[in-house]
Amino acid sequence: HLRASVDLKIIVGNNLIHKLDEFIRKYYKNQLIKGVIYSFTAVLLFFISIILLEYFGNFSSGTRQVLFYSFIGISLAIVVNYIAIPLFKLNKLGKVINYETAANIIGEHFANVKDKLLNTLQLISVSENSGAQNELLVASINQKITELNPVPFSSAIDIKGNKKYLKYAIIPVLLFLFLFLINANII
Repeated sequence: HLRASVDLKIIVGNNLIHKLDEFIRKYYKNQLIKGVIYSFTAVLLFFISIILLEYFGNFSSGTRQVLFYSFIGISLAIVVNYIAIPLFKLNKLGKVINYETAANIIGEHFANVKDKLLNTLQLISVSENSGAQNELLVASINQKITELNPVPFSSAIDIKGNKKYLKYAIIPVLLFLFLFLINANII
C-alpha cells in the first residue's frame, strides 16, 4: 500500500511539475513577444531620430561615424535585452525562474492557489530530499496536488494582452512612412 502511494505521488507530482514548466515556458514566450514589440518600436524610433539628425545636421564623417556606431551599439543592447535573453531562457539556457517564483506569479493571478502551491512544492522537496516515504506526507502531497490539478497555471499569462503594445509600434511605422512620402531622400 505504501509503495502504491509513493508511485502515485511521483506520477501526480510530475504532473504538477509539468504544469509549472509549461507556465514558465509561456512566461518567457510572453516576455519574448513583448520584447520583440518593444525592440522594434525602440530601434525604429532611434533610427528615425538618427536619420533626422543627419539630414538636418549635415554632420562631418566623424560625427556620422559616432552616430552610426551608437545606433548599432544601442540597437544591439536593446535586442539582446528584450529578445535574446528571453529567447535563451525560453530554451532553458541560463538562469530561469524557479518553481517557487513561478508559484508566486501564479499566486498573484489565482489568490486561492498561492499558499497551496508553495506548500505542495515544499512538501515535494522535503520528501525528495529526505528520502522519507512517510505515508502521511505522501497523502498530504497527493491531496494538495489533487486540489491544484484543475487550476490552469498557464492561463495566468495572457499572451493576447500584448496586442495593446502594438499601438506603440504603429507610431514609428507611420512616422517612417510619412517621412518617406514627404521626402524619400531623408531616409
